[in-house]
Amino acid sequence: MKRIFSGIQPTGDIHLGNYVGAIRNWVYLTGEYDCIFCVVDYHAITVEYPIEEMRRRTLDAALILLACGLSPENANIFVQSHVREHTELAWIFDTVTPIGEVERMTQFKDKAKQHRSNINMGLMSYPVLQAADILLYKAGFVPVGEDQVQHIELSREIARKFNGRFKPIFPEPQEILSMAPKILGVDGQSKMSKTLNNYIGILEEEGEIWEKLRNAVTDVNRVRRNDPGDPAVCNIYTIHRAFSDNNMLLEIDKGCKTAGIGCIDCKKMLFGNLKNELTPIREKALALGKDMGYIEDVLAKGAAACGAIAKTTMDEVRETLGLYIP
Repeated sequence: MKRIFSGIQPTGDIHLGNYVGAIRNWVYLTGEYDCIFCVVDYHAITVEYPIEEMRRRTLDAALILLACGLSPENANIFVQSHVREHTELAWIFDTVTPIGEVERMTQFKDKAKQHRSNINMGLMSYPVLQAADILLYKAGFVPVGEDQVQHIELSREIARKFNGRFKPIFPEPQEILSMAPKILGVDGQSKMSKTLNNYIGILEEEGEIWEKLRNAVTDVNRVRRNDPGDPAVCNIYTIHRAFSDNNMLLEIDKGCKTAGIGCIDCKKMLFGNLKNELTPIREKALALGKDMGYIEDVLAKGAAACGAIAKTTMDEVRETLGLYIP
């Protein structure tokens, strides 16, 4: 089977944007690919973070992946720092990556603006480590959102430069774009983010989810109940597209444009669909949380399997580089 690799940062609550844009698609892809999914803790330390929470966040991220439908039976799941070859290959890739290539990365520019007091080399080299994550397993495909396409392009460029300078070892990975709509935060303006506190966590209680939905921004031009709206500019409708069937979408589209359905009615319909999909995930997560030993065992087995692949790749890389191997 063709191999895919993707990762998720242990940054705290996993929200609807993460779920729709990545995790739900990962579960679907397990039926078609040899899948490797990673909790990328080294990526997470490029910005300041609560040190005392990192271990818990890492385990929680793995727990959520399992609660959403991934398992040792359909994927290898592990923690990035548990396979040390990731950082070794990243250093080697640093030596073939022009500085100009990483300086033009949009994410680096954005992160540098957000973290002006901590613009470190890790922020700049982030996409090089990402290339190492992917190519260490010779993964040919990477499921990502549109915001990560530039990084996958750089991964291909790094593979080409290494292959051309030494010998062909690495494939040029291709992105698999999620067909899911891009979900903004409940403010209706920015990308859903815990940092911006505009998110809905997939493990939140129903009351918390409804409170956030109730106050979420809709079509700003629809001031009164009898004002017609435009679903194309409403983030609630965008979320509906990820959780509602075609019949409901048609009903909402027509009702919004004719003022037959009010914004609060639209939110109630969405809330019902969110409950139907997220409640089983939350219940499974609560059950898994009672046996963290199982989570740790899954991660250990995933690291062992991926570590064996990584060792084989790095043996080949070291030999290709002409390094002295005793």
